[in-house]
Amino acid sequence: MSDAAPRPRPARAPRTLVQKLAPIVLGFEAIVVLLVGLTIFGLKSLPWGLPQWWAIIGGVVVALAMVAVAGMITKPWAITAGWVLQVIVALSAFFVPAVLLVVLVFGGMWAYATIMGARLDARRPADPSRLTEETTDTHTESD
Repeated sequence: MSDAAPRPRPARAPRTLVQKLAPIVLGFEAIVVLLVGLTIFGLKSLPWGLPQWWAIIGGVVVALAMVAVAGMITKPWAITAGWVLQVIVALSAFFVPAVLLVVLVFGGMWAYATIMGARLDARRPADPSRLTEETTDTHTESD
């Protein structure tokens, strides 16, 4: 045993708003996608000749892909992969049209997280030390 103290881990780079919001959306959507796969299976909505258990497999694969993309959201390709997953979920509405509600809700949240998050990130100063009292000062109604 050595007496050397463990080295502290290097500080992680600050995450952008998109990198904070997008994994939350994908994580919750993954749960819903699992349920959609079970719904397609239960309603026997797959085309004739295709075993119905493929609906469960498809739901599990897409949900796992969403969790994987959520975990790698700092990679440059992750946002594009998230959009591809949104399209895949939208295509499942061919089997059960009610999935369009899921597409609207989670697709809207994904769009808001990625588009508006990027806009808000662009407005934030890159160097936090450049913040002045004027930009960080909070005002109340009595001000």
